[in-house]
Amino acid sequence: MEEKDIKPIPKYIIRKIRKLDDENRFVTDTSTRYYSYLTKINKDLARIIVACKVKDHQWFCKQVVVHTMNSDHCLVRDIDYSLFGYIVGWSKQILTYSHRRYDDGKWYKSDDKYYNVLCPIINKNYALKIDKYKYSAINKYKYLDIIKYLKIYEKYPQAEYLVKLNLSQFATNKSILKQVGKDKNFRKWLIKSRDYLKNEYGQYPYISSKVMLYAYKNNISIALSQKLDMKTKELQEDYNFRNKISKIIAKDEVITFINYLEKQETDCSTYADYLKACEKLNLDMTIDKNKYPKDFKKWHDIRIDQYHTLKAIEDEEKRKELYEKFEKVANKYLPMQRVMNEDFVVIIAKSPADLIKEGEILNHCVGRMNYDQKFAREESLIFFVRDKNNPQKPFVTVEYSLQNKKILQCYAKDNRKPQSNVEQFINKKWLPYAKRKLKEVA
Repeated sequence: MEEKDIKPIPKYIIRKIRKLDDENRFVTDTSTRYYSYLTKINKDLARIIVACKVKDHQWFCKQVVVHTMNSDHCLVRDIDYSLFGYIVGWSKQILTYSHRRYDDGKWYKSDDKYYNVLCPIINKNYALKIDKYKYSAINKYKYLDIIKYLKIYEKYPQAEYLVKLNLSQFATNKSILKQVGKDKNFRKWLIKSRDYLKNEYGQYPYISSKVMLYAYKNNISIALSQKLDMKTKELQEDYNFRNKISKIIAKDEVITFINYLEKQETDCSTYADYLKACEKLNLDMTIDKNKYPKDFKKWHDIRIDQYHTLKAIEDEEKRKELYEKFEKVANKYLPMQRVMNEDFVVIIAKSPADLIKEGEILNHCVGRMNYDQKFAREESLIFFVRDKNNPQKPFVTVEYSLQNKKILQCYAKDNRKPQSNVEQFINKKWLPYAKRKLKEVA
């Protein structure tokens, strides 16, 4: 199709468009409106979109887009496409005074999908006069994308069957059309279901081909199929399902899982807790009796109890291991203590319990953070500075870095700095002493 093949709008088409436009628009409406008509261009069915506008009580119209059956491209003139809609230039009609880049009166080739302006069709029945479309039921097709429908009809003649069932919304769906073409029982099912299907805005906003085919193949109601589809989408958005449960539930098993949760009156969060316990207990979750226990609540409680028991044993073992490592490190660096005939003494922490007690009495974090782990890994050591007259009472706490060979923190009660005489003792007497002893330890 070339520009030279496009004929002017027939006068009778202009009269029809003008009449319809006068009926539809408000007297003060100065916006651009669109209509279309069918015609032949080089023996090919074409749909031509016409833009209309009123200016100073004068009515104008012009062709802006031409679609044909045998092309994936269209010709466009004086019209621009944007995310916010279409813009038509009217400078040739002396309606505007500025020439925009798209408003030069020339025809340009463009992709069909960008200029598929959906608007009333003046002569829809024109297509029925063409032999290959006379059985297309185009006159009963209730949507405006006629070219798209006829292109589908050429490949899938069964589209006409759906239109005649008053199911035009599915007439361009290839999944449905393929099923109609090969499955007689599906066609019978459509007839039985059409009263529900023809109401596109029934109980749910949209009935997809996926929902339809699932209902048919599983012999369930469309309403139930819609409900399952909605629950599937909700499930896929659920944090516990996406990040935990989905690793044991295959895609084709999702509906089974949904039905199981509903039957057992539970949810993803509770199931995720059950799954965590089962994995900790090394249970095989590919076995149905573990994945889908008949009495979920009973087995959930059993597995959670077993989990806590195992966790307690492991925690006790870890605690014992930590205490042993802590004690070993404390004994290793014991020479760094300074217990002499002075005003203050320095003793090394002997266990995590010592840190907890120190932190609670002095109200700082030495017993709450991970200082016990750092101590056991020999990253830093914790020393307690005490008054020689009361060596059992927490006074000042010191964190010493073994890597950097320096004091990282030194705090008295409530994270206050120690008194100056204590600081002087720590920095001038204990620290040099500790560094000398550290060399001996190494």
